[in-house]
Amino acid sequence: MTQENQVLTASQGIAVPLRQGQSIRVTNTHGTQVVDTWVLSAADPLDYGAMEHTRSANSQIYLGEGDRIVSIHRRPLVTLVQDTSPGRHDTQLCPCNSEIYAELGHKGPHRSCTGNFHEAIGRLGIRLPFTPASLNLFMNVPIDAEGRVSRVPPTSKPGDSVTLRAEMDVIVVLSACPQDITPINGAGCTPRDVAYSVIDREET
Repeated sequence: MTQENQVLTASQGIAVPLRQGQSIRVTNTHGTQVVDTWVLSAADPLDYGAMEHTRSANSQIYLGEGDRIVSIHRRPLVTLVQDTSPGRHDTQLCPCNSEIYAELGHKGPHRSCTGNFHEAIGRLGIRLPFTPASLNLFMNVPIDAEGRVSRVPPTSKPGDSVTLRAEMDVIVVLSACPQDITPINGAGCTPRDVAYSVIDREET
């Protein structure tokens, strides 16, 4: 049975275990919110979703319907089975951290996707000594002919969603990105809540 939509509060993170065949649907409630996303093997969190291998396996720098996130050992972790957004999900840029906010001129503590990742897996008793690269759902990062990247507002609309199906038992980590200085979370630079739900195998 599909769970009711759960709210992931702006600037926070959550780790969601999925059994093989289950899916998670991430809904961009306001249309402007980027969601940094990681996938870890439930059996071995050190076998994590690797963006460099994912780009190689899909021969694509964006993730689209039918594409898979693969692990550092090239094992399929999840498949993107449905995408109602325009489909620009960044795999290039790193998850934000405290050092990035300091570079942007922020003084003092600031929530970050890196911090959200470690907080979320920590609640499941998992510790990693590093932060893997993230799939940045809804993040609009155009790349020009010279290879330069831009950070511009998402093209997604309120209610757009992405559904990822687990190809093995996994843990999906979501961070409603706290970025409030650059316009990746919309022209207003305001982090927003998103929604997520878990869908059982027979419904996907």
